Amino acid sequence: MNYLKYLIFSMLVLVLTNCGLPENTYKPTKQFETYQTPTPPNYSKSKHWAVLPTKKDSADILPSNQANLEDKQAISEVDVFFLYPTIYTGTKKYQNQWNVGINNIEFNKQVDASTIRNQASIFNAAGQIYSPRYRQSHLYVYWSEDTTSARKSFDLAYQDIKAAFKYYLENYNHGRPIIIAAHSQGTNHAEQLLVEMFDGKPLQKQLVAAYLVGMPIDFDAFQNIYPCRSATELGCFCSWNTYSKGHYPDNYTKELYRAVATNPINWTIDGTPATVAENKGGVGLDFNLLPNVTNAQSHRGMIWIDKPNVNIPPAFLFMKNWHIADYNLFWMNVRENANLRAKLFVEN
Repeated sequence: MNYLKYLIFSMLVLVLTNCGLPENTYKPTKQFETYQTPTPPNYSKSKHWAVLPTKKDSADILPSNQANLEDKQAISEVDVFFLYPTIYTGTKKYQNQWNVGINNIEFNKQVDASTIRNQASIFNAAGQIYSPRYRQSHLYVYWSEDTTSARKSFDLAYQDIKAAFKYYLENYNHGRPIIIAAHSQGTNHAEQLLVEMFDGKPLQKQLVAAYLVGMPIDFDAFQNIYPCRSATELGCFCSWNTYSKGHYPDNYTKELYRAVATNPINWTIDGTPATVAENKGGVGLDFNLLPNVTNAQSHRGMIWIDKPNVNIPPAFLFMKNWHIADYNLFWMNVRENANLRAKLFVEN
Protein backbone atom coordinates (compact mmCIF):
# COMPACT_ATOMS: atom_id res chain seq x y z
CA MET A 1 0.00 0.00 0.00
CA ASN A 2 1.61 3.29 -1.07
CA TYR A 3 1.69 6.26 1.28
CA LEU A 4 -1.13 8.24 -0.32
CA LYS A 5 -3.48 5.27 -0.23
CA TYR A 6 -2.41 4.49 3.30
CA LEU A 7 -3.04 8.00 4.61
CA ILE A 8 -6.44 8.15 2.94
CA PHE A 9 -7.24 4.76 4.47
CA SER A 10 -6.13 6.03 7.87
CA MET A 11 -8.32 9.11 7.57
CA LEU A 12 -11.27 6.93 6.62
CA VAL A 13 -10.59 4.86 9.73
CA LEU A 14 -10.84 7.98 11.84
CA VAL A 15 -14.03 9.13 10.13
CA LEU A 16 -15.61 5.75 10.67
CA THR A 17 -14.47 5.41 14.25
CA ASN A 18 -16.75 8.27 15.20
CA CYS A 19 -19.55 5.73 14.73
CA GLY A 20 -17.72 2.58 15.86
CA LEU A 21 -15.09 0.14 14.65
CA PRO A 22 -14.37 0.38 10.88
CA GLU A 23 -15.97 -2.34 8.79
CA ASN A 24 -12.68 -3.21 7.07
CA THR A 25 -11.06 -4.13 10.38
CA TYR A 26 -10.27 -7.80 11.03
CA LYS A 27 -10.91 -7.88 14.74
CA PRO A 28 -9.74 -10.71 17.01
CA THR A 29 -12.35 -13.45 17.37
CA LYS A 30 -10.86 -15.31 20.34
CA GLN A 31 -9.73 -14.47 23.84
CA PHE A 32 -6.18 -13.21 24.33
CA GLU A 33 -5.03 -16.41 26.06
CA THR A 34 -6.06 -18.68 23.17
CA TYR A 35 -3.23 -17.74 20.84
CA GLN A 36 0.53 -17.56 21.13
CA THR A 37 1.78 -14.02 21.53
CA PRO A 38 4.23 -12.74 18.91
CA THR A 39 7.95 -13.10 19.55
CA PRO A 40 9.18 -10.25 21.80
CA PRO A 41 11.55 -7.64 20.39
CA ASN A 42 15.27 -7.57 21.06
CA TYR A 43 16.24 -3.93 21.35
CA SER A 44 19.92 -4.65 20.93
CA LYS A 45 19.01 -5.17 17.24
CA SER A 46 18.60 -2.01 15.20
CA LYS A 47 15.86 -3.63 13.10
CA HIS A 48 13.64 -3.62 16.17
CA TRP A 49 13.76 0.17 16.22
CA ALA A 50 11.69 2.18 13.76
CA VAL A 51 14.03 5.11 14.37
CA LEU A 52 17.60 5.39 15.60
CA PRO A 53 19.94 8.36 15.17
CA THR A 54 22.58 6.00 13.80
CA LYS A 55 20.56 4.71 10.84
CA LYS A 56 18.77 6.25 7.88
CA ASP A 57 15.02 6.18 8.47
CA SER A 58 11.81 8.08 7.77
CA ALA A 59 12.32 10.42 10.74
CA ASP A 60 15.23 12.02 8.86
CA ILE A 61 12.94 13.32 6.13
CA LEU A 62 12.09 17.02 5.69
CA PRO A 63 9.47 18.76 3.54
CA SER A 64 10.88 18.97 0.02
CA ASN A 65 9.80 22.59 -0.43
CA GLN A 66 11.72 23.84 2.62
CA ALA A 67 15.44 24.03 1.84
CA ASN A 68 16.15 26.01 5.02
CA LEU A 69 15.15 23.19 7.39
CA GLU A 70 17.82 20.84 8.71
CA ASP A 71 18.02 17.43 10.32
CA LYS A 72 20.26 18.25 13.31
CA GLN A 73 20.24 14.89 15.07
CA ALA A 74 23.96 14.43 14.61
CA ILE A 75 24.79 17.53 16.66
CA SER A 76 21.86 17.67 19.09
CA GLU A 77 22.41 17.49 22.85
CA VAL A 78 18.83 16.27 23.47
CA ASP A 79 17.06 12.94 22.89
CA VAL A 80 13.50 12.36 21.68
CA PHE A 81 11.69 9.14 22.58
CA PHE A 82 8.76 8.81 20.16
CA LEU A 83 5.86 6.34 20.42
CA TYR A 84 3.75 5.92 17.32
CA PRO A 85 -0.08 5.63 17.16
CA THR A 86 -2.38 2.73 16.33
CA ILE A 87 -1.78 1.39 12.85
CA TYR A 88 -2.70 -2.26 13.37
CA THR A 89 -6.23 -3.18 12.25
CA GLY A 90 -5.61 -6.89 11.67
CA THR A 91 -5.47 -9.09 8.60
CA LYS A 92 -7.69 -11.92 7.46
CA LYS A 93 -4.84 -14.39 7.87
CA TYR A 94 -4.06 -13.31 11.44
CA GLN A 95 -7.56 -12.31 12.55
CA ASN A 96 -7.21 -13.90 15.98
CA GLN A 97 -4.19 -11.82 16.98
CA TRP A 98 -4.61 -9.03 19.51
CA ASN A 99 -1.05 -7.76 18.94
CA VAL A 100 0.96 -7.33 15.77
CA GLY A 101 4.24 -9.22 15.37
CA ILE A 102 7.45 -7.25 15.64
CA ASN A 103 8.69 -8.72 12.32
CA ASN A 104 5.53 -7.97 10.32
CA ILE A 105 7.18 -6.38 7.28
CA GLU A 106 4.03 -4.85 5.79
CA PHE A 107 2.99 -3.32 9.10
CA ASN A 108 6.47 -1.87 9.69
CA LYS A 109 6.42 -0.30 6.23
CA GLN A 110 3.08 1.33 7.02
CA VAL A 111 4.45 2.73 10.28
CA ASP A 112 7.53 4.14 8.57
CA ALA A 113 5.60 5.69 5.68
CA SER A 114 2.96 7.34 7.82
CA THR A 115 3.52 8.27 11.45
CA ILE A 116 7.33 8.24 11.42
CA ARG A 117 7.44 10.36 8.28
CA ASN A 118 4.71 12.78 9.35
CA GLN A 119 5.13 12.96 13.11
CA ALA A 120 8.53 11.78 14.32
CA SER A 121 10.25 13.93 11.67
CA ILE A 122 8.98 17.02 13.46
CA PHE A 123 11.61 16.48 16.15
CA ASN A 124 14.74 15.89 14.04
CA ALA A 125 16.05 19.39 14.76
CA ALA A 126 15.29 19.28 18.49
CA GLY A 127 16.95 15.98 19.33
CA GLN A 128 18.22 12.57 18.39
CA ILE A 129 15.14 10.43 17.79
CA TYR A 130 14.52 6.95 19.17
CA SER A 131 11.32 5.10 18.31
CA PRO A 132 10.97 1.41 19.19
CA ARG A 133 8.92 -1.07 17.24
CA TYR A 134 6.53 -2.78 19.61
CA ARG A 135 3.84 -5.45 19.61
CA GLN A 136 1.14 -2.87 19.16
CA SER A 137 -2.40 -3.59 20.31
CA HIS A 138 -5.11 -4.03 17.72
CA LEU A 139 -7.39 -1.02 17.18
CA TYR A 140 -10.18 -3.22 18.56
CA VAL A 141 -8.91 -2.82 22.14
CA TYR A 142 -10.71 0.53 22.25
CA TRP A 143 -14.11 -1.04 21.48
CA SER A 144 -13.97 -4.65 22.62
CA GLU A 145 -16.45 -5.88 25.21
CA ASP A 146 -13.81 -8.44 26.18
CA THR A 147 -12.09 -5.97 28.47
CA THR A 148 -9.84 -8.63 29.99
CA SER A 149 -8.31 -9.53 26.63
CA ALA A 150 -8.06 -5.88 25.66
CA ARG A 151 -6.22 -5.06 28.90
CA LYS A 152 -3.81 -7.97 28.47
CA SER A 153 -3.13 -6.94 24.89
CA PHE A 154 -2.44 -3.38 25.99
CA ASP A 155 -0.19 -4.58 28.80
CA LEU A 156 1.83 -6.64 26.32
CA ALA A 157 2.35 -3.59 24.11
CA TYR A 158 3.42 -1.50 27.09
CA GLN A 159 5.78 -4.26 28.22
CA ASP A 160 7.71 -3.69 24.98
CA ILE A 161 7.65 0.09 25.37
CA LYS A 162 9.07 -0.11 28.88
CA ALA A 163 11.73 -2.62 27.85
CA ALA A 164 12.75 -0.38 24.95
CA PHE A 165 12.97 2.67 27.19
CA LYS A 166 15.10 0.84 29.74
CA TYR A 167 17.42 -0.35 26.97
CA TYR A 168 17.59 3.20 25.64
CA LEU A 169 18.49 4.56 29.08
CA GLU A 170 21.20 1.98 29.66
CA ASN A 171 22.78 2.10 26.21
CA TYR A 172 22.01 5.40 24.47
CA ASN A 173 20.96 8.20 26.82
CA HIS A 174 24.08 8.85 28.93
CA GLY A 175 22.26 11.43 31.06
CA ARG A 176 21.07 13.61 28.18
CA PRO A 177 17.85 15.66 28.34
CA ILE A 178 14.75 13.83 27.07
CA ILE A 179 11.66 14.84 25.12
CA ILE A 180 8.81 12.32 25.22
CA ALA A 181 6.54 12.53 22.16
CA ALA A 182 3.62 10.33 21.21
CA HIS A 183 0.29 10.06 19.47
CA SER A 184 -2.91 8.08 20.07
CA GLN A 185 -2.10 4.59 21.44
CA GLY A 186 1.48 5.77 21.78
CA THR A 187 0.23 8.51 24.09
CA ASN A 188 -1.54 5.99 26.31
CA HIS A 189 1.75 4.13 26.70
CA ALA A 190 3.72 7.36 27.14
CA GLU A 191 1.45 8.44 29.97
CA GLN A 192 2.11 5.19 31.83
CA LEU A 193 5.84 5.45 31.11
CA LEU A 194 5.95 8.95 32.59
CA VAL A 195 4.11 7.78 35.72
CA GLU A 196 6.44 4.84 36.28
CA MET A 197 9.79 6.29 35.17
CA PHE A 198 9.65 10.09 35.55
CA ASP A 199 6.95 11.39 37.89
CA GLY A 200 8.63 12.32 41.18
CA LYS A 201 11.70 10.23 40.31
CA PRO A 202 15.31 11.27 39.56
CA LEU A 203 14.72 10.96 35.81
CA GLN A 204 12.22 13.81 35.94
CA LYS A 205 15.17 16.20 36.11
CA GLN A 206 16.04 15.17 32.53
CA LEU A 207 12.55 15.81 31.14
CA VAL A 208 12.51 18.71 28.69
CA ALA A 209 8.80 18.33 27.93
CA ALA A 210 6.27 15.69 26.89
CA TYR A 211 4.01 15.97 23.85
CA LEU A 212 1.09 13.64 24.69
CA VAL A 213 -1.14 14.08 21.67
CA GLY A 214 -4.33 12.46 20.44
CA MET A 215 -5.69 11.04 23.70
CA PRO A 216 -7.36 12.79 26.66
CA ILE A 217 -4.83 13.50 29.42
CA ASP A 218 -6.23 14.87 32.67
CA PHE A 219 -4.76 17.91 34.42
CA ASP A 220 -3.90 15.68 37.39
CA ALA A 221 -2.57 12.73 35.37
CA PHE A 222 0.74 13.10 37.21
CA GLN A 223 1.64 14.16 40.72
CA ASN A 224 4.71 16.22 39.83
CA ILE A 225 4.50 16.88 36.08
CA TYR A 226 2.12 19.70 35.21
CA PRO A 227 0.53 20.99 31.99
CA CYS A 228 2.66 23.49 30.08
CA ARG A 229 1.10 26.95 30.22
CA SER A 230 3.47 28.73 27.84
CA ALA A 231 5.81 28.07 24.93
CA THR A 232 8.91 28.21 27.13
CA GLU A 233 7.96 26.22 30.23
CA LEU A 234 10.12 23.15 30.87
CA GLY A 235 9.56 19.79 32.54
CA CYS A 236 5.84 19.92 31.72
CA PHE A 237 3.46 18.23 29.27
CA CYS A 238 1.38 19.38 26.32
CA SER A 239 -1.69 17.55 25.06
CA TRP A 240 -4.39 18.20 22.48
CA ASN A 241 -7.19 16.54 20.53
CA THR A 242 -8.33 18.32 17.37
CA TYR A 243 -11.95 18.75 16.25
CA SER A 244 -13.92 20.99 13.93
CA LYS A 245 -15.28 24.07 15.67
CA GLY A 246 -18.62 23.40 17.34
CA HIS A 247 -18.24 19.60 17.42
CA TYR A 248 -18.60 17.57 20.62
CA PRO A 249 -17.52 13.92 20.10
CA ASP A 250 -19.25 10.97 21.73
CA ASN A 251 -16.60 10.62 24.41
CA TYR A 252 -16.81 14.28 25.42
CA THR A 253 -18.85 13.87 28.61
CA LYS A 254 -17.06 10.65 29.51
CA GLU A 255 -13.47 11.91 29.58
CA LEU A 256 -12.60 14.61 27.07
CA TYR A 257 -14.28 17.46 28.95
CA ARG A 258 -11.64 17.28 31.72
CA ALA A 259 -8.61 16.88 29.43
CA VAL A 260 -5.74 19.32 28.97
CA ALA A 261 -6.09 21.18 25.67
CA THR A 262 -2.81 22.82 24.71
CA ASN A 263 -3.10 25.19 21.77
CA PRO A 264 -0.34 23.92 19.42
CA ILE A 265 0.04 27.33 17.81
CA ASN A 266 0.39 29.70 20.77
CA TRP A 267 0.96 27.06 23.51
CA THR A 268 -1.66 28.40 25.90
CA ILE A 269 -4.35 26.38 27.70
CA ASP A 270 -6.60 29.27 28.73
CA GLY A 271 -8.63 29.56 25.53
CA THR A 272 -6.60 32.35 23.93
CA PRO A 273 -7.31 31.91 20.21
CA ALA A 274 -4.56 31.59 17.61
CA THR A 275 -5.24 32.93 14.15
CA VAL A 276 -4.56 31.15 10.89
CA ALA A 277 -1.79 33.69 10.24
CA GLU A 278 0.05 32.38 13.31
CA ASN A 279 0.12 28.84 11.92
CA LYS A 280 3.67 28.44 10.59
CA GLY A 281 2.70 25.50 8.41
CA GLY A 282 1.34 21.99 8.23
CA VAL A 283 2.23 19.07 5.99
CA GLY A 284 -0.15 17.46 3.53
CA LEU A 285 -0.28 14.29 1.48
CA ASP A 286 2.79 15.26 -0.57
CA PHE A 287 4.74 16.18 2.60
CA ASN A 288 5.23 19.75 1.46
CA LEU A 289 4.93 22.48 4.07
CA LEU A 290 1.77 24.55 3.65
CA PRO A 291 1.59 27.87 5.54
CA ASN A 292 -1.50 29.15 7.36
CA VAL A 293 -3.29 25.80 7.36
CA THR A 294 -5.80 26.52 10.10
CA ASN A 295 -6.46 28.44 13.29
CA ALA A 296 -6.81 26.88 16.75
CA GLN A 297 -8.50 27.55 20.08
CA SER A 298 -8.56 25.58 23.30
CA HIS A 299 -12.16 24.88 24.24
CA ARG A 300 -13.17 22.75 27.23
CA GLY A 301 -10.73 19.90 26.72
CA MET A 302 -10.54 20.14 22.93
CA ILE A 303 -8.75 22.10 20.26
CA TRP A 304 -11.31 23.56 17.89
CA ILE A 305 -10.32 24.52 14.34
CA ASP A 306 -12.01 25.91 11.25
CA LYS A 307 -11.85 23.90 8.04
CA PRO A 308 -8.17 23.53 7.03
CA ASN A 309 -7.01 25.76 4.21
CA VAL A 310 -5.62 22.90 2.12
CA ASN A 311 -6.71 20.69 -0.74
CA ILE A 312 -8.20 17.57 0.78
CA PRO A 313 -10.23 14.73 -0.74
CA PRO A 314 -13.96 15.59 -0.95
CA ALA A 315 -14.76 12.75 1.47
CA PHE A 316 -13.08 14.74 4.25
CA LEU A 317 -14.61 18.15 3.62
CA PHE A 318 -17.11 17.59 6.42
CA MET A 319 -14.72 15.78 8.73
CA LYS A 320 -15.18 16.70 12.39
CA ASN A 321 -12.57 14.53 14.08
CA TRP A 322 -9.06 15.57 12.98
CA HIS A 323 -7.25 13.00 15.11
CA ILE A 324 -5.21 11.70 12.17
CA ALA A 325 -3.82 15.22 11.62
CA ASP A 326 -3.21 16.28 15.24
CA TYR A 327 0.46 16.81 14.36
CA ASN A 328 0.22 17.46 10.59
CA LEU A 329 -1.94 20.57 10.93
CA PHE A 330 0.59 22.27 13.22
CA TRP A 331 3.82 20.62 11.99
CA MET A 332 6.04 23.70 11.95
CA ASN A 333 4.71 25.21 15.18
CA VAL A 334 5.36 21.97 17.04
CA ARG A 335 8.81 21.70 15.46
CA GLU A 336 9.78 25.23 16.48
CA ASN A 337 8.42 24.75 19.98
CA ALA A 338 10.32 21.49 20.53
CA ASN A 339 13.48 23.22 19.30
CA LEU A 340 12.89 26.17 21.65
CA ARG A 341 12.31 24.02 24.73
CA ALA A 342 15.34 21.87 23.92
CA LYS A 343 17.52 24.96 23.49
CA LEU A 344 16.32 26.51 26.75
CA PHE A 345 16.82 23.28 28.68
CA VAL A 346 20.41 22.89 27.46
CA GLU A 347 21.17 26.55 28.20
CA ASN A 348 19.74 26.31 31.70
